[in-house]
Amino acid sequence: MDSIWGQACGNLKNSVGANNYNHWIKPLRLVSLDDGIAEFAAPTRFMSDWVNRHFATAILGELQRSGHRAERLRFTISANRPTSPAAAAPAAAPARAGRMTASAVEPASAEAAASAATRTVDLGAPLDARFTFENFVVGKPNELAHAAARRVAEGGPVSFNPLFLYGGVGLGKTHLMHAIASEYIARHPDAKVMYLSAEQFMYRFVQALKDKSILDFKEMFRSVNLLMVDDVHFIAGKESTQEEFFHTFNALVDQGKQIVISADRAPGEIKGLEERIKSRLSCGLLADVHPTTYELRLGILQSKTEAFRQQYPGLEMAPGVLEFLAHRITSNVRVLEGALQRLFAFASLIGREITLDMTQECLTDILRASDRRVSIEEIQRKVAEHYNIRLADLIGPKRVRNVARPRQIAMYLSKQLTNRSLPEIGRRFGGRDHTTIMHGVKKIEELAASDEALSEDLDLLKRLLEA
Repeated sequence: MDSIWGQACGNLKNSVGANNYNHWIKPLRLVSLDDGIAEFAAPTRFMSDWVNRHFATAILGELQRSGHRAERLRFTISANRPTSPAAAAPAAAPARAGRMTASAVEPASAEAAASAATRTVDLGAPLDARFTFENFVVGKPNELAHAAARRVAEGGPVSFNPLFLYGGVGLGKTHLMHAIASEYIARHPDAKVMYLSAEQFMYRFVQALKDKSILDFKEMFRSVNLLMVDDVHFIAGKESTQEEFFHTFNALVDQGKQIVISADRAPGEIKGLEERIKSRLSCGLLADVHPTTYELRLGILQSKTEAFRQQYPGLEMAPGVLEFLAHRITSNVRVLEGALQRLFAFASLIGREITLDMTQECLTDILRASDRRVSIEEIQRKVAEHYNIRLADLIGPKRVRNVARPRQIAMYLSKQLTNRSLPEIGRRFGGRDHTTIMHGVKKIEELAASDEALSEDLDLLKRLLEA
C-alpha cells in the first residue's frame, strides 16, 4: 500500500498544490484497496470529510492511472497522526501554466512563486497569477499599503499585527492580498498560508458546527503561519462567527503568527462589528487605500497598455487617449482596466487604430456612467449620517458647533462634487446667501490643510459618495 500511495502522491502534490498537499493529503495513509474501495486512515473526521468533498476525484484519478481499480474512498479515524510514505515521494515538476514570479525573492524561491499562482492556498480562495507586486502600480494613494504589504510578504519580524487594508471597491486591496500570499509562499515554501474571504470563514465555521468537528476547525485555523481574511465587514452582525473569529485572532497573535485583514472601511466605521474586535483590529497598522489620483490612473493605464500590446500586437494608439481615459474614468481601477481591455479588443476586431473618436464610440456607456454627479441631497444625507445629526438640523438655522462644522463640510462637498452654482447650493441649505457658502467652503479648505482627522473624514465621505 505504501508504494502505491507514494507513487500517487508524487503527482497529487503537483495537481493540488504544495500547501493543499501538505495540509490535506500528506497526513493520509492508504490502508487497503479492495473491491474498488480505497480505504485511508485520517487523523480527524473534519479532515476526512474535507478530503472526500474536495480531493476525492483527484485521488481516485491518480490511483486509476496507476492501474488500480478505485471507485470511491472510505476513511477510518486514527488516534495518532499517521506518517505518510508520501513524505519521501519525489515531488513532481511544478506546473508550467499560469506562471508568475514574485518580486525580490531568491532564485530558488521563484519556482514556489510560480506554482503559487495556480493553486489554492490551503482551503481558501485561489491565487490570481495577475496579482503580483511587480505589476502593482504605486502612487501616493496606496504607497503606505504597498510598503506594509511588502514587509509582511518578506516573512521576517514585523512590528505591526494585524495589517488592516481598507478602502473603496476596485482600489487594489485584493491585488495586494494575493501578492502578499504569493511572495510569502515563494520565500517560505513549507509555511502554512490561508487566504479566504470572511464569508468563507463563516461557511467553514457553520459547517464545522453542523459536523460536530469544531475542535478540528480550531486546530486547522490556528496552525497557520499567515492568515489572510478578505472583506471582514461581511461578519458584522453575525455574533457566533465574530466570537470564533475573535478567539482565532487572539490565538494567532499570541503565537506570533501574522494576520492580514481587508475591508471597505476602517474597523471603527464597520457597524455591527463587536467593540472588542474593532479594538483588536485597530491595534495593528491601518493602511487606507485612497481613491486614485489622475497621475496614478495614468500610470496604471500605461502599465496595462504595455501588457495589452503583447496580447494585441500591431495595434496603434493615437496620442491623448490614455490621458482622456485617466481624466474621465475616476470611479475605480477595475472599471479603468475593463475600459482599456474593451478598447483593445474592439480595435483588434475592426482592425483600426485606437483614436479618441473610437474611444468615445466604444466606451459610451462607461463614460456616461462616469459622468454621474452626486446630488446635493445625497451629500447632505451622507454627512448627517456620518456625524450622527438630524438632516433638518444640518439644513436649518442652528449654529452650534456640532452642527455648523458638518454643515460647512456638506457645503464644501457640494461645491467639489456637483456642478451647482453657489446661489443654488445656498438655496438647498435653507436659503443661505452665496457668500455664506463661499465662507464655509474656504473654512473647510483651510482646516483640511492642517487637521488630519478632518482630511480623513473628507476622503471617506468622498469615497462613499462616489462609490
